[in-house]
Amino acid sequence: MMMRWMCKSKIHRATVTEANLGYEGSITVDSDLLKLANIVPYEMVQVYNLNNGQRFETYAIPGAKGKGDICLNGAAARLGMAGDKVIIVSTAFLEEPKISSFTPTVVFVNEKNRPVPKG
Repeated sequence: MMMRWMCKSKIHRATVTEANLGYEGSITVDSDLLKLANIVPYEMVQVYNLNNGQRFETYAIPGAKGKGDICLNGAAARLGMAGDKVIIVSTAFLEEPKISSFTPTVVFVNEKNRPVPKG
């Protein structure tokens, strides 16, 4: 059976609130946003920095609920800074027949990383 990597979910145009070079690694994301985007703690994610074009893969760790935190940690802190806009994407490996009925979860946020309706 054919399998394909698909976008499972994304947090669209989040604002980086902090870059912490001294941390072990990963990206800290507000727990409420993780839940809305169907991203579980320590799941691998891809991060696309819209300000500087950097793209990297890391894992998501839960931040405080409702604070809107998006923190680049460890080496990732060199790939962006507070104020940068990022897209955080999770993927899934799906069987071909399931693809036609699959819809990714997309969470749009405002400049304070609060969920907003699309558009």
